[in-house]
Amino acid sequence: MKNVIEIKNLKKKYDNFTLGPINLNIPSGLVIGLIGENGAGKTTLLKAILNIIKSEGEIKTIPNSEIGVVLDNMFFPEVLTPNNINTIMKSIYETWDSKLYFKYLQDFNLDSKQIIKKMSKGMRKKLEIITALSHQPKLLILDEATSGLDPIVRNEVLELFQDFIKDDEHSIIFSSHITSDLEHIADKIVFIDKGQIVLDILSEELLDNYGILKCKKEEFKKITKTDYISYKENKYNYELLIKDKKKIHKKYPDLVIDKITLEDLMILIIKGEKVC
Repeated sequence: MKNVIEIKNLKKKYDNFTLGPINLNIPSGLVIGLIGENGAGKTTLLKAILNIIKSEGEIKTIPNSEIGVVLDNMFFPEVLTPNNINTIMKSIYETWDSKLYFKYLQDFNLDSKQIIKKMSKGMRKKLEIITALSHQPKLLILDEATSGLDPIVRNEVLELFQDFIKDDEHSIIFSSHITSDLEHIADKIVFIDKGQIVLDILSEELLDNYGILKCKKEEFKKITKTDYISYKENKYNYELLIKDKKKIHKKYPDLVIDKITLEDLMILIIKGEKVC
């Protein structure tokens, strides 16, 4: 499996924040879910990949013409209409597919003559996604691409992304705070916290091996510290993040181990108490 992106020792320094060093490979044919709290460095990483910001280190990517982009902030001038965008994009991309573009507009109930200024946030986001897909890229880079969309449209967009990724020639990097969307389509999870990658793991491996061990205070005191990554004390119990459910269940058969979600993972790593 070839890589569409290879990152070595990427660093970006600001006055009060440093991203990196980041080492990361993005294989072709996968959806990469990028998670982390606000300010963790996700958008900085995406902008460095796209060369929107300058950074240290080495980034190898496919040509920009083969990358479709949906960033968190709308980048089209508000006086444009979808018709205007079609005209502009035809002059930029040799691979631009007007027929596909107008089909998407129809599928998502967007008026080709309406100016962007009069569109809702959800309509604008759909237009961004449609535009990113219509020049037939090999890689989609998405930053909060489903924010502002209602659940029905979000599901339609996720199905669109799944169609895009069906063959091994297409890839997606998808940064989102809607972790349920990533659980639905991501093949791999990259977790960034305070500018560092703290977890880079296949989704299947994460779901199969990680879990949340729940116990009472007296039971918590008896659990070996090396058996969990972090913990959170609640009003009536403790929640422990574990990464080997089979081993832990065998060692503590009377304790409950719940399935983990990406939201659980983030909370227990970011807000949980780390093992000393």
